[in-house]
Amino acid sequence: MNAGGWGRIAVRGATAFLDFLLPPVCVACDQPVDAPGRLCAACWPAVSFITDPRCTCCGLPFELPVGEGALCGACVAAPPRFTRARAAARYVGPVRDLILRFKHGDRLDLTPALARWLVQAGGDCLDGADALVPVPLHWRRRLGRRYNQSAELARAVGGLAAVPVLTQALVRRRATPSQGRLGRLARLRNVAHAFEVPVAAAVAGKHLVLIDDVMTTGATVDACARKLLAAGAARVDVLTVARVIHAGEGS
Repeated sequence: MNAGGWGRIAVRGATAFLDFLLPPVCVACDQPVDAPGRLCAACWPAVSFITDPRCTCCGLPFELPVGEGALCGACVAAPPRFTRARAAARYVGPVRDLILRFKHGDRLDLTPALARWLVQAGGDCLDGADALVPVPLHWRRRLGRRYNQSAELARAVGGLAAVPVLTQALVRRRATPSQGRLGRLARLRNVAHAFEVPVAAAVAGKHLVLIDDVMTTGATVDACARKLLAAGAARVDVLTVARVIHAGEGS
């Protein structure tokens, strides 16, 4: 047997030993599962993955079948600056709990599972992409949290999809209040002029994919897209783990 064969056997043996010491558990509820990074049989049905039919632009899911290339009312009324946005699942149930633990609970071990969801959901965004750009945190918030969850996701997705990651292509110069309780217009005002592109040459002419954990109204990613396009990016898409779906949207 060659060295590669022995190496694969060693990896499988080490994995089996680790699974014996630390049995894999569901990423949402910690019940036993057959492989790391998976959901258990009880949590899987509770995850509302977003699939077609959906808005061609922002990815908002439609309740009923629509024609190819259909846009939601919001994208018709006020087209966003990004070309396309995709999210893996709705921000409800186990997905909401997962993201809160990942974002605020130091659960970086969830990164690989969430990155796989992003790759599965964002094939049409990642296809032909030149680089991934994580939505940045202001340095004070990052100091308190100790990591930028979007950057962690971008690195993991970049490894899976073989796409470079530009962690410094976009920076947040202005600290903004939390947007959790703000509506769309308030969010737009809140993030206006918050982002900057330090070196335009780093993004000029490139197809970029913004990576974030949750898309709520789209105000933050739209503000990021505006800055990247103004700096010369050829196209900006958006890929998030989850999306908040408000009552009445997508009907």
